[in-house]
Amino acid sequence: MAEFEFIVVGAGTAGCVLAARLSEDADTRVLLIEAGSSGSLPDQSVPARWPSLLQSPACWGEFTVEQAATGTSTLLPRGRGLGGSSAINAMVFARGHRSGYDRWAAEGAKGWGFDDLLPYFKRSENAPGRDRALRGIGGPLTVGPAAPAHPVIEACLEAAAQTGHARAADVSGGLEEGFGLADLNIVHGRRQTAADAYLTSALHRPNLTVVTDALVHRLHLTHGRCHGVEYRTAGETVSAHCVGEVVLAAGTIGSAQLLLLSGIGPRAHLTDVGVETVLDAPGVGRALHDHPIASVVFSGARPVVAPHSSNLGEAIGLVRSDPALDAPDLQVLFVDAPTHLPSIKGPGNGYTLSVALMCPRSRGTVRLASATPDTPPRLDPDFYADERDLAAVVAGVRLLREIGAAPALSRWRGAEALPGPGTDDDEAIRAYLCRTLASYCHPVGTCRMGEDPYAVVGRDLRVHGIEGLRVADASVFPSIPSANTVATVYAVAERAADLLRAHP
Repeated sequence: MAEFEFIVVGAGTAGCVLAARLSEDADTRVLLIEAGSSGSLPDQSVPARWPSLLQSPACWGEFTVEQAATGTSTLLPRGRGLGGSSAINAMVFARGHRSGYDRWAAEGAKGWGFDDLLPYFKRSENAPGRDRALRGIGGPLTVGPAAPAHPVIEACLEAAAQTGHARAADVSGGLEEGFGLADLNIVHGRRQTAADAYLTSALHRPNLTVVTDALVHRLHLTHGRCHGVEYRTAGETVSAHCVGEVVLAAGTIGSAQLLLLSGIGPRAHLTDVGVETVLDAPGVGRALHDHPIASVVFSGARPVVAPHSSNLGEAIGLVRSDPALDAPDLQVLFVDAPTHLPSIKGPGNGYTLSVALMCPRSRGTVRLASATPDTPPRLDPDFYADERDLAAVVAGVRLLREIGAAPALSRWRGAEALPGPGTDDDEAIRAYLCRTLASYCHPVGTCRMGEDPYAVVGRDLRVHGIEGLRVADASVFPSIPSANTVATVYAVAERAADLLRAHP
């Protein structure tokens, strides 16, 4: 039985950061365990090919249960393999607006506001030419906007300005509302993953062991402490012993699933699926939420051709569905392709204006379907369960149509293909939103940070009631940021590494 100071479960975005940072100390033995492969697919390095990855071996390929509000199910992608979701996502690298992180502190995660996270945001990135007080220089991730941006994207930005929206100087920085070119994890025309930025340079270290194609079945728990993990690889069951701490970095779905499989979770649910309860923790898997996304698709009056180096969504905007709100609650995304669900007929040439709800009130669950580790869990974000969520997205669709009708897009605009004619009133738009429900692929919250009875981890990311066990990924977010989540995952993992090194 091998012994390690730290065992990190999951080699996704957070796991790559943790393994690289913790193994910087040559005397610290680190084990990183990943369920996916060590290899990569050719499409993973080509930015414009990211949609092909969502139902590939690089993705777990899970769908939600049928959503009560819509009667539909949707794909909820998460990466599988070194780099995790950073190896399959759309490469937008943006912090949420500071108001979202300051809300974390108000929700019980004191010391995790925007200003607290800022040093870790900066540590992760290399963003030359930006405000040095806000942005980082010399970090592992070289980030920046598309240069040049696609001309239809530039036309969309001009259209936003023509309809009264501000142009942000640094829309990825976290301090501004308005529209601008987003930073991207694309370097020299190729995707940069967490494995590329953090892990690859650490693989030569003799104190770092990386095991792939290994599914962790359970945590070793005795007398209120985690002592290691049990995983299966190449048909063999292996136990790894930890003399320090086990860190779960398997993501919002994977970390909650492993806690439940190990007997940490709501007693009634564990009993139902035949798992012996070790710790009755009602918050595990409880607060799942995500950004739902909707689109207005236009056919093109001229060919819209995205280069291979494009991530297809080079510009974003942060806006309010209601001017009375105290913070932005919608993100607009401009896409240089006609994107829609495979089941919905749309144009072969065109462009898309999308809107995602940044501050959903709806909450769902991750639950075990059985006590067998390789059985996919039941995923229920309960999209649009709160009527206010759907109302905000209806307002967002109306905003997209205003931008889409602006003069700047006249040379590109053919016709509105989706939702299309006959969907002008609120009822018709709501029906369209329910029929085309899709995830923006940013699930969070299933191991929420806080101090209340439903919080799973404390401000130090330690699992309440279990020694030697922490969680450090998007599952700990008290609420979802108003942006694509990967930049925040990097920052949380950077801070988690400091916490682990300070208090082994």
